[in-house]
Amino acid sequence: MKVRDADILIVPGYTNSGPDHWQSRWQSKLSTARRVEQAEWSKPVREDWTASVAKAVNEAERPVVIVAHSLGVAAVVQAMPQFQRPVAGAFFVAPPDVANPKIKPRHLMTFGPYLREPLAFPSVVIASRNDPFCMFDVAEDIAGAWGSLFIDAGDAGHLNADSGFGPWPEGSMTFAKFLTGL
Repeated sequence: MKVRDADILIVPGYTNSGPDHWQSRWQSKLSTARRVEQAEWSKPVREDWTASVAKAVNEAERPVVIVAHSLGVAAVVQAMPQFQRPVAGAFFVAPPDVANPKIKPRHLMTFGPYLREPLAFPSVVIASRNDPFCMFDVAEDIAGAWGSLFIDAGDAGHLNADSGFGPWPEGSMTFAKFLTGL
């Protein structure tokens, strides 16, 4: 699949992705990409976030490819029962451990638990060995339950601009390869 053949939905996590975040950079470069907006980025409500994701998927005109980061991953997975059209694929980066009672802020737990069965579409999960929001083995286990290709990003923090992942060329190349395989 080529970029022009897909509606690429950028699904940021908690507090949105700022202008230096790789998601924002990709959105500006990918002609068919658009951000799934949330009414409240700093106080996420599961039902509102999942409704926004489902609306974006259901209103798409081309095959849907999702690019989600952090809490955006959880929002996508929780929104899947509301999807009225198939998703071609999902590129999940740094999923948080929404089952961890020590997660901060605590309201992120309302996005759990995660589905524990294979997803209905091809997916990739990229995780860091030192992500403060999810232990590496938990991310690997989640990816296994979903049937996702799991990619070890090494010590990459939360794979966001604060961790040094603004442009993130390796991620862009990995996404291009994933998209080509759909």
